[in-house]
Amino acid sequence: MADSFDTQADVVYAPAKRHFQIAPSNSADLPTRPKAIYCHADGTIVCRDELGVDLPYAMTAGQILPLRPVRVLATGTTGTFYGWA
Repeated sequence: MADSFDTQADVVYAPAKRHFQIAPSNSADLPTRPKAIYCHADGTIVCRDELGVDLPYAMTAGQILPLRPVRVLATGTTGTFYGWA
C-alpha cells in the first residue's frame, strides 16, 4: 500500500505508526517508548518517567495519556492499555 507520508519525519507529535499492548512489569522497561497511551479498559496505570519517578493515573476507557514512560509497573496497574508509537 502506498504511503503518502513515508518521506516525512517521524516526530513525537506525528500520528503513531505502530501500536502494541502494554505488558506491565516491575523489572523491565517497555520495548518501545510510546508517543501516548490509550486506555482500552478502565483502570489505573502506574508509569515511570525518564527520571525514575513513578505515578499512578486513573483512566477510563477511551482516554489518552500523552506521556512517554520508560516503564509501566505491574504493581498498581489494572485495566488494559495500548502504546502508540
